Amino acid sequence: MVFNFAGQRPTNLGVTDGKLTPCPGTPNCVCSQSDRAAEQVEPLPPVAIADLKQVIEKMERTTIIEATDNYLYAEFKSQLMGYVDDVEFYLDTAANVIQVRSASRLGKSDLGVNRKRVEAIRTTLAG
Repeated sequence: MVFNFAGQRPTNLGVTDGKLTPCPGTPNCVCSQSDRAAEQVEPLPPVAIADLKQVIEKMERTTIIEATDNYLYAEFKSQLMGYVDDVEFYLDTAANVIQVRSASRLGKSDLGVNRKRVEAIRTTLAG
């Protein structure tokens, strides 16, 4: 028996009216545009998406799915079971920040992995 821990790629990702998709209300998602305290994470400082892409590409088990001048979508796969997290970045020129959303596809708890990933990226960018 083969288990698929990757799940299906969401079809509702991207930017709509300057907003990333809201978190689903489970404790395995963080988003800089959320009003719910448990999901809230600070946006990243403004950098070129190309520079952000270079940081993401150096991280382990990462696949860039889409990259434009103002949006980047990457999949991060866990080492042990191959769970996939969907991570999006949106260069919000109106707010002069990079909005970020990081969410696990499967399960409810992520043991803080999505929040830790965003903070690791923030630290690397501050470098």
